[in-house]
Amino acid sequence: MAEEEEQQLQTNGHAKPAEETPNSTPSNELRRKKRNKILVYVALFIVFQIAVLLFFSLYIMKIRTPKFSVRSATFDHMVTENASFNITMNAELSVKNANFGPYNYKNSTIYFYYNDVSIGEAFVYQGKAGFKSSKKINVIVNLSSKVSKLRNDLNSGTLILTSKSKLEGKVKLIFFMKKKKSTEMNCTIIIGLSGKVVQDIQCD
Repeated sequence: MAEEEEQQLQTNGHAKPAEETPNSTPSNELRRKKRNKILVYVALFIVFQIAVLLFFSLYIMKIRTPKFSVRSATFDHMVTENASFNITMNAELSVKNANFGPYNYKNSTIYFYYNDVSIGEAFVYQGKAGFKSSKKINVIVNLSSKVSKLRNDLNSGTLILTSKSKLEGKVKLIFFMKKKKSTEMNCTIIIGLSGKVVQDIQCD
């Protein structure tokens, strides 16, 4: 019987192939999918690193100019008569630092003017405004003037003063990078004489 089956196979010209098993096929497809997945991860990592570098360079490492301004003011003494005034003003100043590092500033002086005439000055000691914060400074200044133009303002009940100053210092980033940065104050202070209060402060 076996001889007849062997002869039949020979007459057909070929032998019946053995059945294929799943374990006998190559794993090239699996390797290709794994390789593609790794390439995708590498590309995503590179894009993430580029985004982080752009964020640091455009936002974290960008040096912004601090703002130096007059926040508020009160008066301990105010005398206005004829064409003159004598005022003791307690002013609260602010150094606003929007950087991701402290701003160390040097000594400076604030000058107060009425109609571009100097009427007083106040000294500001060196200090530091922390990162993303504001430093408050209190100064007391005596203001006095006697000019003919003053009579009209006194009669109107409003006195307009200006304050100007320049603050120089350095912004420190990431413990080692320091950048020189200066800021200027240019504020207009509107005083209501009847109530002896500040009606408005506008700073550029």
